[in-house]
Amino acid sequence: MASFPLQILLGVYLGLVTGIVPALVAWVLGFTFKYFTNVSIPGFGVVVLALAIAGVNGGLLALNDRAIVGGANGVAILVAIVVVLMLSMYAHAKGDQMGAATPKRLTLKKLADRTLSADVVDLVGGRGEVSLQITGDVGDMEGYPPLPGELRRAIREASIALPADLPISELEHRAEDRLRSEFDLANASVRIDERGHATVAAAPPTAGLSKRVPAGKRAVSLTTMVPTGTAAGDEVTIRTRDATYEGTVVSVRPAKEGSGEPAATDGGTEAEAPSPPVAKTAAGGRDRVTVAVSRETAGVLLEHEVTGLSVRSRGERREFELLALLRRSGKRLRRVTVREGGALDGHGLGEVGVHSQYGVVVLAARGDGGWTLVPGGGYVPAAGEELFVVGTPADLDAFAGVAA
Repeated sequence: MASFPLQILLGVYLGLVTGIVPALVAWVLGFTFKYFTNVSIPGFGVVVLALAIAGVNGGLLALNDRAIVGGANGVAILVAIVVVLMLSMYAHAKGDQMGAATPKRLTLKKLADRTLSADVVDLVGGRGEVSLQITGDVGDMEGYPPLPGELRRAIREASIALPADLPISELEHRAEDRLRSEFDLANASVRIDERGHATVAAAPPTAGLSKRVPAGKRAVSLTTMVPTGTAAGDEVTIRTRDATYEGTVVSVRPAKEGSGEPAATDGGTEAEAPSPPVAKTAAGGRDRVTVAVSRETAGVLLEHEVTGLSVRSRGERREFELLALLRRSGKRLRRVTVREGGALDGHGLGEVGVHSQYGVVVLAARGDGGWTLVPGGGYVPAAGEELFVVGTPADLDAFAGVAA
């Protein structure tokens, strides 16, 4: 009879070799039951099944079988049985855990989506957040003028904080939108790796005020009493001596912070002081403001004296919350103009198969007759109408290719 340590080693070896198949079966059963039925298999059932697969006669009763315990290799067999049980229980627990954590609707797209490394995620306010680090020089985009040096430096030093639970592709889209809105860029491209390092290419603004003036409107600059805090996008009422008119603020003269006096130093090395931040709201009082109004109203305001300007209440903007929910689910909202002679010109939405074939949903349509909300399958758009469509970026690109 071999010595006791050798019996232990022999038992561990036999248990590892014999327990591979029972452990694999235990993992498959644990994962399958938890994933499809959300039910965990009892551990006792896993133990009995594992011993049966391992070929142990009598199951757990083998631990009390005198023929086994009193045999020449009794210690080795008992150790092997214990190892098989431990492997099976561990595999079952892991399978049960993976079955609970695996998404129920698993698609190839979700499998292909990359996510950030857990090392770069910061816990802020109870949720994961990542601060993107722009590495390297900010590149220029082909077909656009080069970026000015000051704008390139500002983009390079920008701080972009985003939720860390999103796939990298969605983080790239959000970072691009953030850069376009913050720096008024004509276009931007962001590529992010698993470490949160971002490579950015951008195009400078191609227009100034004209981009913010809606179609069919005219921008007029007025000098009058402006409420403190007025900002671009505010809806205002403009008063003259004879009538009142409505418009939208497109730009204001920002209020400058600081007294303008240089700060006294202690004689140390002088460094270039950063420029003070400039608020994007009006300081208040008699000031100059630019508003977008209709063509007829623009002519009237240029000929008459403006006696006052007041800001109208907009209430809560639920549309921003809606857009955030759409983006969180991987959807986008896009405006598509129906092309003359295209697939939609003179054909119903249901006939073309907007949803069934292209996977998009038309939320609204705007034509000469006004707005149509949630048009049905029988709605027939005409050339020149604008459709507001929701779908994934790929589906929207495919739909715009045939409709616009």
